Amino acid sequence: MKITRRTFVSTAASAAVVGLLPVKVWAQAKKPASPVAITIADVAGNLALTQGMFEAYAAEKADWVSGFAFTKAPAPELPGKIKAQQAAGKVDIDLVLTGTDALSAGLDQGLWIDLSAHKAELPNLEAVLQPQAFKMQALAKDQGVVITYYPSGPLIEYMPDKVANPPKSAQELLDWAKANKNRFIYARPANSGPGRTFLMGLPYLLGDSDPRDPVNGWAKTWAYLAELGENIEYYPTGTGQVMKELGEGTRDIVVSTTGWDINPRALGIVPAEAKVQKLEGFHWVTDAHYAVIPKGVSDEKIAVLIDVLNYILQPKQQAIAYDAGYFYPGPAVKDVTLDMAPQESQDTIKEFGRPEYADWIANNPLEVPLEPKLLVQAFRIWDEKIGAKKG
Repeated sequence: MKITRRTFVSTAASAAVVGLLPVKVWAQAKKPASPVAITIADVAGNLALTQGMFEAYAAEKADWVSGFAFTKAPAPELPGKIKAQQAAGKVDIDLVLTGTDALSAGLDQGLWIDLSAHKAELPNLEAVLQPQAFKMQALAKDQGVVITYYPSGPLIEYMPDKVANPPKSAQELLDWAKANKNRFIYARPANSGPGRTFLMGLPYLLGDSDPRDPVNGWAKTWAYLAELGENIEYYPTGTGQVMKELGEGTRDIVVSTTGWDINPRALGIVPAEAKVQKLEGFHWVTDAHYAVIPKGVSDEKIAVLIDVLNYILQPKQQAIAYDAGYFYPGPAVKDVTLDMAPQESQDTIKEFGRPEYADWIANNPLEVPLEPKLLVQAFRIWDEKIGAKKG
């Protein structure tokens, strides 16, 4: 997926924030003997939100890091790559930026270091994170830190010139897909934020017996997805392709989220006049991006990475996460308002944001995603029951 990133680099952040260990204390205790080079792998599109934060850190603390090298990879591929590096005793990825997908896979395979040993050196996460972001933090099992957050979806996005009367319920969406074969699409959930939000949101929309249990509580959801799939041409491997097809007119309705609505329109990938709709019985399924450190990273680099995490969780840096609306709103910590963001972000959100989002966020339930092991099971079932039918 191609997402532009913010080039804005902020100036020095304050020395301490409520709940944060003062930077000067941590620096005296753990500063490396010489600057280290840090390699960051992004499997969530997170650099669109945070690269400016890392670059600000490098500019301000050249005595800590000699630079950051950024790489990107599909979420399903990275755990296997890291596991192979760990088996070979040579881990060359120092920090992973991930959504709940690779986070869950890594927890399942034991890939990430336990940060509970560094609790005193990290921010007081309950004090600094937004309440719903702190609920997302629990999914990390002390093996990652929430660095960005948004309410996500699932929403449907459509072109009003093609869909004059958009579906208002899950049943209406199914009926529309049957009547307009191959004009609706969503991406494989294991590699798509909107795709997995749709997957986890359907049990609430359909009134399934247990929305938290994809194995025994999703009978209606799996039946619905199978029937819906009969009217879907294929499942793209990423959300970028979904939005490209909506923009080109190949599809008329797609699964979306707040960020995937705003950002592609801001970039011109999707026409500005595209609309969004929530469905009856709607519950937000929240989402977050995490920073995780693979096992095998040196103690010296871990010390630097802990300092980096303290830095990017300061409100001044978090304001960069508004970006161009990709993860709207974006900041994970409390009291980070749009007027703190770079002017370019303020202008983009003003032009392409939607006033109804504030009402929808305030007046609809917010649910955390599935526990990591259950999410892995949900992905496996979807791949076997739904995705495999399309090859």
